[in-house]
Amino acid sequence: MTIDSNVARSTDGSAHADVERVRIFDTTLRDGEQAPGFSMDRRAKLRMAQALEALGVDVLEAGFPKASPGDFAAVAEIAAALKTTTVCGLARCQPGDIDDAARALEKARRSRIHVFLSTSPLHREHKLGMSKAQVLDAAVAGVERAHGLCHEVEFSAEDALRTEPEFLVEVFSAAVAAGATTLNAPDTVGYTTPSEIVELFEYLRRHVRGADKVVFSSHCHDDLGMAVANSMAAISAGARQVECTINGIGERAGNAALEEVVMALKVRGALFGVDTRIDTRKLYPTSRLLTQLTGQAVPRNKAIVGENAFAHESGIHQHGMLKHRGTYEIMLPQDVGIGETRLVLGKHSGRAALRQRLEALGHTPDEASMEAILGRFKTLADKKREIHDEDLEAIALGHDPDAQGPWHLLQLSSSTHMGGSASASVKLAHDDGREIGEAAIGDGPVDAVLRAIERATGSDLELTDFLVRAVGEGGDAQGQAQLTARHAERAWRGHGVSTDIVEATALAALAIVNRISRQTPAAAPVAVAHL
Repeated sequence: MTIDSNVARSTDGSAHADVERVRIFDTTLRDGEQAPGFSMDRRAKLRMAQALEALGVDVLEAGFPKASPGDFAAVAEIAAALKTTTVCGLARCQPGDIDDAARALEKARRSRIHVFLSTSPLHREHKLGMSKAQVLDAAVAGVERAHGLCHEVEFSAEDALRTEPEFLVEVFSAAVAAGATTLNAPDTVGYTTPSEIVELFEYLRRHVRGADKVVFSSHCHDDLGMAVANSMAAISAGARQVECTINGIGERAGNAALEEVVMALKVRGALFGVDTRIDTRKLYPTSRLLTQLTGQAVPRNKAIVGENAFAHESGIHQHGMLKHRGTYEIMLPQDVGIGETRLVLGKHSGRAALRQRLEALGHTPDEASMEAILGRFKTLADKKREIHDEDLEAIALGHDPDAQGPWHLLQLSSSTHMGGSASASVKLAHDDGREIGEAAIGDGPVDAVLRAIERATGSDLELTDFLVRAVGEGGDAQGQAQLTARHAERAWRGHGVSTDIVEATALAALAIVNRISRQTPAAAPVAVAHL
C-alpha cells in the first residue's frame, strides 16, 4: 500500500558552498569484506567498487594488498577502473606491506596508502611487544615510506580510544611531520561512548602539532551498538572524515553504517552544519547490491535500508500518515532510493488504511459492507503476518482467503543430472474430479517442476521473485519456498513448506494458481511460467 509523496519533504541536505564537507571513507571491501560471511571474489569486488564510486564515496578502501595475492589483484583492478574516487590500500607500518600497497595502487588516478599501528597499552604489550619509543619510530618510518609512493597518506592509531591521550598526541604529531594528511583515531573494539569521543577529538585538535593541516577521521565499531552515534559525535567535535561500510558490515558487530551516517547528516543538516557528496538516492540500490553479492540480507528493522524502514502497520500511524506524511516519517523513501512508503496491512491496521487499499483495488464498499469486510480482515490478520492484495480481493468478494484448491498435488518426482538438464513430473487433482499428469524438462529441478505445473494447469504467469529459506536447523529442517508472479497487472504470492525444496516450490506455485482461480472462476486456469 502506498501514500501520496507530495506532502512532506525531508530536510534538504544538498551541498552549499558555505557548508563544510565530511569525507566518506568506505571500507566495505576491506573491513567489511573480511568479516565472516561477507567474502567476495574479484568480480564482485569490482562491481561493488563501481557502485560505491557512483554513490559518491570520497575514498574507497579496496583491500589489504599484503593479505593475499587475491586481495592484491582486487585492489589493482579497482585502482585501474575507478575514475573519480580515491582508491586506498591498507598496510601495516612495515616496508613489505607499504611497497605491496604502492604497487597495487600504481594505476589509480588518485591513490592513498593507509598505514596503521597499534598504540594502546594493551596492544603495545600483548600484541606488539613494543615500547612507546618503538611504536613512535615505527609509525614515523611507515608514514615516511608511504609518503613517496602515493598521492596521500593516512595514519591510523589502532585502538586509539584506549590509548593514553598524551601519547596519542605525540604519535599523531610525529605522523603529521612525516607526511600524513589524514589522522584516524579508531574505536577499534567499539568501547567508547559519544561524550568520550567528543572529548578526545577536541583534545587532539587542540594539541596535535599541525592539526590545522590534516583531516581528522573517525572509524567506529558497533560492539556496544554505538558506532553511528560515536561517528556523529566525532563529527560534532571536528572530524571531517568518517570510515564506514554499507549496511554496517565489518568485524564482529560491524562498523558504522554509511547510509545511517549520511542520512543523519542530511536530515539533521541544520544541527551538524556539514554535508557529504553522497547521492543518497543510490543508498538503497547499493545496499541491495551488497546483499546480492554476499548473500547476507539486512534485518527488516535496519535503519534507512531495511524492509520496514518506510513501512507502517499500526492503525494510528497509518491514519497519521494518510493525513500528513511528516507525522511519522522524517525523510522521504525516495531520498534513499526506495520507491514509496508502504502501509502494511496486518492485525494492527485500521479502517482508514483498509478502505484506501480496497479503493485502489477497485472496491468501494458502503458502510455496512465495510463493517463486514473489516471483521473478516481482522479475523484473517490474527492468523497472518501480512495481508496481501490477493487476500483483500478474496475478503471483498466474500471468499475464504485460506481456502484450499481447486488444484491439489497428488504426486511429484524430479531428477537432475550433473552437467545436464533436470526433469520433473507432477500429478494434480482438481475439485471437479479431474486428475492430470504432466512431465517437463528444465534447467534445474525447480524449473522443471514449474514447467510441469504450467502444462498441467494450462496457462501461465510471469514469475518475478523466487526465494527458498530454511525453517529450523539440521538436515531434516523444512524449506519454505516463496514465489511472486504477475498476472492481470497484479502481483500474486504463494508459499509452500516441505523438507523437499522442490515440493515446497510446487506447493507455492499451486497456491498462486489456486488464489487466482478462486477469485476469477470464469478465467482459464493459471500456472507459473519458466524461471
